[in-house]
Amino acid sequence: MSDQHSSVDLSRRNMLGTLGAVAGGVALLNEAVSADNNPAAQVVDRASSIRITALRARWVGPVVYVKIETNHGISGWGDLKGVDPRISKPLVEALFELLDGENPTRIEHLWQKLFRAHRNMRGGALMVHTLAAIDMALWDIVGKLWGVPVYRLLGGPTRDRIRVYHTPKAQKVPPHGIYEHSGTPADIDRMVQAIKAARDRVGPDGVVMFDAHSAVPPATLIQLASRLQPYDVLFIEEPAVPGNIEVFKRLKEQIRIPLATGERDRTIWGVLPYLQERCIDILQPDCCHTGGISQMKKIATLAEAWFVPIAPHCTATFLGIAASLHVVSSIPLFLIHEFYPQNAGFNTPGITRMAFELDKDGYIGLPPGPGLGVEVDEKLLDEEAAKPQTYRWPGAKLKDGSIADY
Repeated sequence: MSDQHSSVDLSRRNMLGTLGAVAGGVALLNEAVSADNNPAAQVVDRASSIRITALRARWVGPVVYVKIETNHGISGWGDLKGVDPRISKPLVEALFELLDGENPTRIEHLWQKLFRAHRNMRGGALMVHTLAAIDMALWDIVGKLWGVPVYRLLGGPTRDRIRVYHTPKAQKVPPHGIYEHSGTPADIDRMVQAIKAARDRVGPDGVVMFDAHSAVPPATLIQLASRLQPYDVLFIEEPAVPGNIEVFKRLKEQIRIPLATGERDRTIWGVLPYLQERCIDILQPDCCHTGGISQMKKIATLAEAWFVPIAPHCTATFLGIAASLHVVSSIPLFLIHEFYPQNAGFNTPGITRMAFELDKDGYIGLPPGPGLGVEVDEKLLDEEAAKPQTYRWPGAKLKDGSIADY
């Protein structure tokens, strides 16, 4: 045998011997390390045994509070608003039959299961608002299960603090009325003066937003914008009734001020046309309206493709507020967040609580955890829910008695 062949055989025997020693060492190590401490033994999903066992819905004022319970003793809460609670409360209770016994950590699966459950109700306001409350409660459960704020489950924080309004440095001006199909000089002057007054309050380094609220006719809005400098307001909110893309395109061509919309557009499919037609500058999804945390995160990602930031609409209890804040904590393109911690008229004070602190610059910290980081006073909730609840369809009319598209 040549010296070369002897060398190869020796190297092969040495290698096999070394591998045998390594394998033996690993076996000894695995034997020495208990299963409790061995990372290789901890491969089973600790959330695999958790199951949904109950759903409770309680109606107070304009809100239906949704609680989802599990066999692990962990509960999650959601905020159902923006639709008739006389209908949404029994609807969310009926949807429990699709959730009973399911694993609440399968959030995307359950969202799809509910959204696609009925072909004739898919995508409608009642179904999507109701689905939003369930989605929030599921994220709340999962965050509590792992002991982390929800934004940690969404990819982690992308910022250290969140700019909000209304504050001394950021204010939004309402339209001060529902207008006819064209405006008058008095109408224009009233809106201009309100914007200027807000600018005086916040100063040159603050921000002012004007909320047209779909109540100012397109022609009047164009006239108003011509009276303003492009930098006078951060954006014009809801410049037109949602869904009519051609009107938004016409306004974008005529107005040099950034346009924002989205509070009444639901899911990624509802906001996509605005992005495709490039007729808005800022998206304003409402977490309670658009399908919850799951959809709001997708909307933000979709908008990122067009480099469009989001400035969420939010008139909710602390449950809806927190859910929305968790999303903006985890996305790159964010402008400012609507924030009414007292929220008179939209919820009963004291039922929900969340720790926050507003700094001198008009920012709050990231929402706390675990889960949504919101405490619910269930005793007060039960007391308020036991009282007679009423709801009236809003409706709006113009001066001549015709119906306003508001």
